[in-house]
Amino acid sequence: MRFDGLWKHPDFLRLWAGQTVSVFGSLITHATLPFIAALLLDASALQMAGLAAAGMAPSVLVAMHAGVWVDRLRRRPVMIAADLLRAAIIITIPIAFWFDALHIAHLYVVALGSGVLTIFFDVAYQSYLPTLVSRDELLEGNSKLTASASVSEFAGFSVSGWLVQVFNGPVALLIDAATFVGSAFSLGAIRSPEPPPIPAAERTSVREEAVDGLRTVMRAPVLRALALTQAFAAFGFGVFAALYTLFVTRGLGFEPALLGVIYGIGGISSLLGALFAQRAARRWGVGPAMCAGVTMMGVSMLFIAAAPEAGVIGAVLLIAQQISGDGMYTVYDVNAVSLRQSMVDDRMLGRVNAFMRMLELAFTLTGVLLGGVIGEFVGLRAAMTLSACFVITGGVLLILSPARGIRSAPAVAPLEPGSALSLEAGVPQPPAYP
Repeated sequence: MRFDGLWKHPDFLRLWAGQTVSVFGSLITHATLPFIAALLLDASALQMAGLAAAGMAPSVLVAMHAGVWVDRLRRRPVMIAADLLRAAIIITIPIAFWFDALHIAHLYVVALGSGVLTIFFDVAYQSYLPTLVSRDELLEGNSKLTASASVSEFAGFSVSGWLVQVFNGPVALLIDAATFVGSAFSLGAIRSPEPPPIPAAERTSVREEAVDGLRTVMRAPVLRALALTQAFAAFGFGVFAALYTLFVTRGLGFEPALLGVIYGIGGISSLLGALFAQRAARRWGVGPAMCAGVTMMGVSMLFIAAAPEAGVIGAVLLIAQQISGDGMYTVYDVNAVSLRQSMVDDRMLGRVNAFMRMLELAFTLTGVLLGGVIGEFVGLRAAMTLSACFVITGGVLLILSPARGIRSAPAVAPLEPGSALSLEAGVPQPPAYP
């Protein structure tokens, strides 16, 4: 293996280590809180739903505010603060447990706070990367960050169950808090200077600055296409997530043990997709790689909708979905994030990233909430087919947009705040708006 490129960039490696550990900690929190609620607090189904909503819904509401403040402040201190605050609020759970004072409302507060801080961290790190590496290194950087996030996702969900079983839930969260402290130390070791944020004299109200971020996306044809694709895909994923377990266990008859193995294959596929994303962009072009990635994900979801009852054919189709879909969607995601970072001016990037994140969360949450209703009225198999069609629609919209012709993200000129970019076959054109 050749250790060149960003392997020789010590500050990127520190960011990479911090982001990887932070993602791992976030996933342990996400997986462990429901265990604590169900096993220690005997939570009802309604309380479990409330816990899930507490971790997601408030994040949708604060995402644009997070983007504004990420653009107003230096990004690295925001990430460090988010890590340390998450460690501080998570450690309150084992403390309350030791004093026999743990209550479900406490978990709601931790889920809400952790979700909001995770939004700040995610928006800040996506906006910080272009200030740390050159624009022609963004694809490599995002590929490495996404690859380690895929490993963290697989490990986090796998380890959380063992941590709860061996140490019990509250004690497991001490390990979780330690991961955030480790991430903060890694980020604190970065030495590269960060460009100054927007001067206070040039700021307007939070609302006006948030609207500027929305306007930037809506005025740029490529960003607008990415937003539409994100919305359709997220809604499809929400419906899919709400019904998948019910469909493959009760509808098809698969055992949980086999499903766990299949999930693991999906994690490996995502890792390979992250490693392949840069090569796909070089071989096919950034636009075609994105179009192929998201469309293939939707097509692969049809494999699950077409699966017969538990058996060899059904298992093959479920595995085929994980192999062909998860990896290809990672190719789309890495290239889409890199393209966005290349196009948008640094002073606006936090708000644009926040808007995309808000869109993803909002439509995923809507899909989850409506998934049960859709499954009840049209049946589980039809609902799974419908979820795939939403993702495919997102891919078709991207194919029909100017994004299809983009060959190389770094060749795209950065957008100034409030401006737009029109692309035809990857060639920058004059801004469509003043």
